Amino acid sequence: MTDRGWAEVDRYLVDTLVGDQDDDVFEANAAGGLPSIDVSPPQGKLLHLIARSIGARRVLEIGTLGGYSTLWLARAVGPEGRVITLEYEQRHADVAAANLSRKGVADRVEIRVGAALDSLPVLAEEGAEPFDLVFIDADKPNNSNYLTWALRLTRPGSVIIVDNVVRAGGIADPDSANEAARASRAVLELIAAEPRLDGTALQLVGGKGWDGFAYALVTG
Repeated sequence: MTDRGWAEVDRYLVDTLVGDQDDDVFEANAAGGLPSIDVSPPQGKLLHLIARSIGARRVLEIGTLGGYSTLWLARAVGPEGRVITLEYEQRHADVAAANLSRKGVADRVEIRVGAALDSLPVLAEEGAEPFDLVFIDADKPNNSNYLTWALRLTRPGSVIIVDNVVRAGGIADPDSANEAARASRAVLELIAAEPRLDGTALQLVGGKGWDGFAYALVTG
C-alpha cells in the first residue's frame, strides 16, 4: 500500500473512532510557522487512551511543539491532573499555550521552555511525585538521555513512550548514516538492557508515512 492508501485509512479511522480532529490546532500551528510533525489524530487518541488506562494523573511530555499531543494528554488526566511539557523553542511554546487555552485545558498544563536536558534536573531537584506517564517526542539524538531521566522521574508501574523510533525502517540498518536512526537503535537497545524496564516497539503506517513507537513499563 502507498502513502496515499495509508492516509485514506487514517481518514476512515478518524471518522469512525476518533471524531473531532481538533483541526484548529493544526491550523494555528501552520499559521505560527511550526513544522507539520505532530502526532496524527489516531496516535493522539492512542496516547489519550493509554494515559486513561493506567489512571495517569501526572504526565511528563518531552517535546511540546504546538501542543497537539499535549491536548490529548491533558484531557486524559482530567481537571485534577497535571501535564508538564518541555519545549526548547519559545515560539512553539507560545503557539501551544494559545492552543491549550482555547481548548480549555491550560489550567492543567505547565509548559517549561528551554533545553530539556536543563529542565529535567530541575524537575528532579523539585522532588515532586513521580510521573505516571512520560511521552518522549523531541530531538531524536538525545532520546537515550531523555529515557534515562524519565526512568529517574517515574516509579514502578509508570509507562514511558518514545515516538518515531522506526525511521522508515532505518533502524534495521546497523551501519546507517542517519543520526536519528542511530539514536533510535540506541534507545531501543537501552530499553532492552535496562533491568528496570520491560518494553517493546511497534511499527506504524499512516498519513505521516512509516514509523513507530517504543512502549516501556517501569518494573523496578
